[in-house]
Amino acid sequence: MKPFLRTMGAIVWKDLAAEWRSREMISGMLVFALLVVFIFNFALELSPATRSSVTAGVLWVTFAFAGTLGLNRSMAAEKDRGCLDGLLLAPVDRTALYFGKMLSNLVFMLAVAVIVMPVYSVLYTVNLMQPGLWAVVALGSLGYVSVGTLLASMAVQARTRDILLPILLFPVLIPLLVAAVKASSGFLQAIPMEEIWPWLNLMIVYDVVFISTAFMVFEAVVEE
Repeated sequence: MKPFLRTMGAIVWKDLAAEWRSREMISGMLVFALLVVFIFNFALELSPATRSSVTAGVLWVTFAFAGTLGLNRSMAAEKDRGCLDGLLLAPVDRTALYFGKMLSNLVFMLAVAVIVMPVYSVLYTVNLMQPGLWAVVALGSLGYVSVGTLLASMAVQARTRDILLPILLFPVLIPLLVAAVKASSGFLQAIPMEEIWPWLNLMIVYDVVFISTAFMVFEAVVEE
């Protein structure tokens, strides 16, 4: 267990250190996300009541597309620099590589959310500083990167990887995104928790199923 955790921690540390030096991926994701938020703000002339009802959809559209940009860049950088081949040649558990990449991608997505959500709150005059909403963002981001890291590992070998990843990813994400939007809307509109719990349970089941699936198939995917 300790070698597994050490390998996973080394992957996360490598990704965070590389990103701290270059700031390529996080800056691209952040600029894209903020642009989407600004465009929606000026394109949709909505009343305050209507703004609160569309907030969940706008947020998850922003996170989904910004996250895809980050996933593409994360795996493409490993492939282009030859790091991916080096990691696969290392005598370590392949699933530790998956969990390391997944956790680093999760850190980047949550970092974008921490910056975007306060900006959104100011522009749209909607209170997003709610613990329940942040829990939904955490669950949704975890499910997103668990599927996205696996599919990005498959798509990175193709020449059309920038186009292939969204085509593979978004149909698989539909249940997660629908549940995330419904749960987020529930917290924003202060509906009873018994109406929100089914969507939260769906997100939890989705996360568990796809993390388990990736754990089982990742080694075969990267060896192909």
